[in-house]
Amino acid sequence: MGSEATPEPKSGPTRGRPPRLDRDRTIDEALRLLNEGGLDALTMRRLADALNAQAGALYRYFATKQDLLTAMADRMLTGCGDVADSPDWAQTVAALAHRLRASLLAHRDGARVYAGTRSIGPNTLGFAETAVAALIKAGFAPDDAARAMFSIVHFTVGHTLEEQAAAGDLADFAQLRRALDPGTYPALTAAGAALTDPGFDTHFAFGLTALIGGLRVGLRK
Repeated sequence: MGSEATPEPKSGPTRGRPPRLDRDRTIDEALRLLNEGGLDALTMRRLADALNAQAGALYRYFATKQDLLTAMADRMLTGCGDVADSPDWAQTVAALAHRLRASLLAHRDGARVYAGTRSIGPNTLGFAETAVAALIKAGFAPDDAARAMFSIVHFTVGHTLEEQAAAGDLADFAQLRRALDPGTYPALTAAGAALTDPGFDTHFAFGLTALIGGLRVGLRK
């Protein structure tokens, strides 16, 4: 008589199951979906489907979608506050502004996600700490240093919102160019090269320099 084949041992209980859901993995997947489809397409249900989880499981980590966006905003700022200390506070805050813009631009609709969030995550607070500390060291009163930091952040986020909204669509610039009638709008026509230039790097650098220049004047008073 032939002996029966010995059955192969079963694998562990996690075979074929999706990776365990946790906060970090959820944020990673949310950012992936953001880059894939944009903010309007990012829903809690779609995120749950991508994670092969029940939608209710997400609320264990994020009570609302806004909580998720706040966590995503903090993740986007990873490393933003890590700038070399400079004896010139203006160099420090300019470097921070450029890093913030680059981090938001690295994600589709990054500025829309960041705008309106009030993160107390380590990346957000680390960024703010670096900026405010540099401004206090330069001679700003603590409250004024915080306000200066907010001014720089708000300028950067607002500029990046416009930049991402216009990304890849040059039709608006062409329409503006055609609308500049020199008889009706002589000043705008004279400035037409800048008005119809989609060079956001140049616009950002100019605005940031002007803002920092104003802060310098305020510091001297």
